[in-house]
Amino acid sequence: MGLFCLKGIVMKVAIYCRLSDEDRNKQNKEDDSQSIQNQKSMLINYAVENGWEIYNIYSDDDYTGADRKRPEFNRLLADAEEKKFDIVLCKSQSRFTRELELVEKYIHGYFPIWGIRFIGFADNADTEVKGNKKSRQINGLVNEWYLEDLSDNIKSVLTDHRKKGMHIGAVALYGYKKDPDQKGHLIIDPEAAAVVKEIFELYAQGVGATQIARILNDRGVPNPTEYKRLCGISYKTPKHKIGTLWKYYSIIDRLDNEMYIGHMVQGKYQSISYKTQENKPVPKEQWIRVENTHEPIIDKELWDKVREMREASTKPMCTGEIGIFAGKVRCMYCGYRMRSAKNRGYLYLKCGTKHVSKDACIGSFIPQRKLAEVILDKINDLVKEYLDMEQAEEQIIIHNNLEAKEKALRRTIEKEEKKSDEIRNALRTLYLDRSNGTITLADYNSFSESFHADIEKCNRMIQESSQQLEIIEKKKGENQSKKEILMKYTNVTELDREMLDTLVEYIEVGRKSNSDASTPVTIHWKL
Repeated sequence: MGLFCLKGIVMKVAIYCRLSDEDRNKQNKEDDSQSIQNQKSMLINYAVENGWEIYNIYSDDDYTGADRKRPEFNRLLADAEEKKFDIVLCKSQSRFTRELELVEKYIHGYFPIWGIRFIGFADNADTEVKGNKKSRQINGLVNEWYLEDLSDNIKSVLTDHRKKGMHIGAVALYGYKKDPDQKGHLIIDPEAAAVVKEIFELYAQGVGATQIARILNDRGVPNPTEYKRLCGISYKTPKHKIGTLWKYYSIIDRLDNEMYIGHMVQGKYQSISYKTQENKPVPKEQWIRVENTHEPIIDKELWDKVREMREASTKPMCTGEIGIFAGKVRCMYCGYRMRSAKNRGYLYLKCGTKHVSKDACIGSFIPQRKLAEVILDKINDLVKEYLDMEQAEEQIIIHNNLEAKEKALRRTIEKEEKKSDEIRNALRTLYLDRSNGTITLADYNSFSESFHADIEKCNRMIQESSQQLEIIEKKKGENQSKKEILMKYTNVTELDREMLDTLVEYIEVGRKSNSDASTPVTIHWKL
């Protein structure tokens, strides 16, 4: 193979490898799989044969082609934007991404602007080869269909397994472990099961969830997450759920879980799309519940007694404005959700972490009425600030500027497209002149090279203008959406859950200050 150099300058290449299948041939979790090693070896040889300098090797193992959070993939894109190399080399286009949107965004969009060539060794994807773009787009479309079909097939299989009462989670529920002799079956983990049984028995004796957590913590009993870690089980800790202590909600989660009486309950969450790993909760009536699938830890009599006590304790808390802040308020010091409580007819929120162990947290506290007043005042201030006359005039100016930029970009795109068509017509005429012998081969090559360079320049201008146009259209949409939302909440006098869900991501509350008796509140807005 010939050397791909530009006037003696050695080209720098970034090698990207990816494997999505579960790896079965690693000695250690941190090791590269055999497939990744093979990809690296093949691509390194290809780069060496072409005389390219290897800038870096980026390798994502056990990631799908639709995962946009691949760490090495995103590191490669960041380095590409900084133009640290000239070529991206993969085994195939699908190793880089299976999403048509990302093919267009990077391979056909940003890479040409950044001056980066993309090569898929196995499927002959090469942005430097004329006429190769359509085949890359077709490959991208096929990969997109593959992902969608694969997602549907996996969902169908998992739903079928759930309906058969098979456990399909990556990790067994605390108190159980996976049966090594029967796929999808759970068996009791004696050590953890003893803790679960103690939790139910203590609650049945009238001990509250917070006090149960404190008893376990004082004894040094690891919480479910820490227990899994100590057992060598790989487990992702949910956001804002760190530490080794038992908490109020850790206890409640045990008490409310039917799996402890031998029933398999699954399908509580489902993915939003095959393009994201984010999940959304499923209504309780749609959960998949199969009875008597595994040995129970809690007998029916104890379960029924705890259920009766749980229902009796929660009914008074489900009236009035209780629940308006559910899941929205966090302790400013430890990050955990604050719990609703009621005392002498007053409703308040408190950090439960303070009471589960000595020195666990200094504790946050605020009356719900007071918090509602603070948030309502902040919402009215936000609306007033955004919609007052000066701000409205400023928004009109911004809107007009965006409109002017949008028109200018559309004119640029139209102008460059027309210019590109004219050059292409000139190329066709040039070809006829060469066929007729009107011009020499040397002149033809010189003019042809110049025309192709002009076309590339036009395409680059069209691409850049289109991307800027997309940003402006998105900005206009966001401005209009924000204005419509805030207009809806002009001069509100009462806070409700819909308002919170629309405007507020979450709220952080601290402890009342001794100096001025104020309670610090930080609101994280969605807008």
